[in-house]
Amino acid sequence: MLITFVAVYLLITIGIGLLAARRVHNAKDYLVAGRSLPLYMNVATVFATWFGAETVLAVSATFAMDGLSGIPGDPFGATAALMLAALLFARLFYRLNLLTIGDFYKKRYGRTVEVFTSLAIALSYLGWSAAQMTALGLVIQVLSGGALELNQAILIGASVVLIYTLFGGMWSVAFTDLFQTVIIVIGLSLVAGLVAQMAGGFDVVWSHAVEAGKLNLVPPEADGAAILALLAAFLTVAFGSVPQQDVFQRMTSAKDEKTAVRGTVIGALAYFMFAFIPIFIAYAALVMDPSLSALFGDEDGRVVQRILPDLVLSKMPMWAQVMFFGALLSAILSTASGTLLAPTATFTENVIKPFAPHLNDKQFLLLLRVVLVCFTLGVLVFALNSRSTMYEMVLNAYKVTLVAAFVPLFAGAFWKRANTQGALASIVLGLTAWITAEFTAADALIPPQLVGFAFSLLGMLLGTLAPTVIKPAGHSIAAAIAAEERAAARHAHH
Repeated sequence: MLITFVAVYLLITIGIGLLAARRVHNAKDYLVAGRSLPLYMNVATVFATWFGAETVLAVSATFAMDGLSGIPGDPFGATAALMLAALLFARLFYRLNLLTIGDFYKKRYGRTVEVFTSLAIALSYLGWSAAQMTALGLVIQVLSGGALELNQAILIGASVVLIYTLFGGMWSVAFTDLFQTVIIVIGLSLVAGLVAQMAGGFDVVWSHAVEAGKLNLVPPEADGAAILALLAAFLTVAFGSVPQQDVFQRMTSAKDEKTAVRGTVIGALAYFMFAFIPIFIAYAALVMDPSLSALFGDEDGRVVQRILPDLVLSKMPMWAQVMFFGALLSAILSTASGTLLAPTATFTENVIKPFAPHLNDKQFLLLLRVVLVCFTLGVLVFALNSRSTMYEMVLNAYKVTLVAAFVPLFAGAFWKRANTQGALASIVLGLTAWITAEFTAADALIPPQLVGFAFSLLGMLLGTLAPTVIKPAGHSIAAAIAAEERAAARHAHH
């Protein structure tokens, strides 16, 4: 019965995605849903895209092992990133009428910076997308009762996501996200209530966590190196996920800039509050069955993520199994589709299109779909060969954008003097310092990504203030917005 339900659920999701695809008439529809989403859909896309596999399976399992000090990046860093994006960048991005976040770097710094940052952003999605595919495979494998190997299950899951994302783009993502948000909220809330009862009540689980020291944000025995590692994990997600196409897409898909801000803020707060439900369920599972802690010692980091699926299948009634796996599949599918579409958009628009500037809209739409298939294949190669937990995959993904894209974005928006030379110096120094530190001093007192971030800041300052060697390209923010307003006025006049 459970397998039948899952099969039907996947078919319904594909059906919704393909129905939504009928709204796609051009590239703008495909990438930002025609900039027309109302508030409730905007909130759903922010929440569902971020509430993914790592939130339900990996973050919850990591908390069961290490407590709050093990998860500074998600949900704390992730929520901070969404709030920063909403309050600092949503109105700006909306007014600039951009198709991708790479377009910001083009307008502000010119073509070279656009290509470098867009490559970094697109590559950063490999880890996040692979995490979702791994999770989808894990669920399908668990439900098959071992009839399928994990890698076979990953291939099946990836095929489902690819089908509806390929045809409907952001419209399919928006409609399936709305459907999946409802399933996530209802399903996990019901399962949490049942687990609380089975564990002896919420108070019992809470007291157990307090006694075990799981609620300490910083462990009492933490030294300077441990605190720096916590800070690095937080900043990697809090800053590194701001210059991301999926965040940008959700803000600019809104019907107006007020909705873009509100939708992202509400989605962020909903995400933060709800992220603690799977954390509670996983820890309650450990209280109920301490033998589950044996999973923590497995060499394959992915195995620990089976705490929740194994608990639900072995201890819960059929209705709870249906609700849990419905919510879990919703969380994974909503995030997976977004993490495939976002890098596709950035890579096609900002890396390939500059070399083929005369593509018409129909050809561009076809190119987007070809790139989507190619990126999915790349993600599959990554997912099939990784042994990291999903939380680790996601954290590693954001290191790239932390050291290469955040500083040029922030300086470009808020520092009038920031220029092309400064942006290029920031990217080159940030990436070089980070990669060097990863290979030569990965276990040093200062984590490699913080080294890279510091050099990225230094590069922006020195490059901008030094005598001009690289000719400035792009425009100031004020000039770019004025040009966009003139273009909109001409369009309205005609």
